[in-house]
Amino acid sequence: MGEVELSCRAYVKMHLHACVFPRCSINGLLLSSGSAGGAVCVTDCVPLLHSHLPLAPISQLALTQVDAWCSQTQQRIVGYYQANACVSDSSPTPCALKIADKICEQFDNAVLLMLDGSKMSSDYRVPPIVMYERKDSRWTLKDKHTIMLRQWEETQAIAAQLLEAGDQSLLVDFDGHLDDITKDWTNQKLNNKIAELASPANGNI
Repeated sequence: MGEVELSCRAYVKMHLHACVFPRCSINGLLLSSGSAGGAVCVTDCVPLLHSHLPLAPISQLALTQVDAWCSQTQQRIVGYYQANACVSDSSPTPCALKIADKICEQFDNAVLLMLDGSKMSSDYRVPPIVMYERKDSRWTLKDKHTIMLRQWEETQAIAAQLLEAGDQSLLVDFDGHLDDITKDWTNQKLNNKIAELASPANGNI
């Protein structure tokens, strides 16, 4: 498997998801709007759950709805992310492996991304992520040199700005949508906010 590029939008939303529910395990799906060949470009993510992660029916419902929405918006599910409730533990759980396996059935180059909760402060110079790829029916650590997050400092700054402004409250995960179906799990408001902060007019790309 080749390179994986993570967009500012995808990382910032994962980061906010973990910050909104700091004492919970959280998970979500990684999306791409790029073509199926070549490098995997993760352009967005859909935050899923912050409770009962191993509950299969909710995960299946979420996967089905997100997949249907992706079909309408020329996107595809290319991976899975998770942060564990214990910040010092960034190893994949059986739940993470099971959902990642399911995604891999539809997309051969799927990735499994674990957020390292112990390294999510702005002091760290590298993205707090641990990425796995599936090789020979097993999930193995991916070579760090094949993982790209362009403009990392700018991405960190955007995440910090949103947290400072309290805009993490805009983030809706699928759990929140199930509690109140008027809430938008595609997070268009938050996407627009991130796009504003990342625009060339603000000195970012």
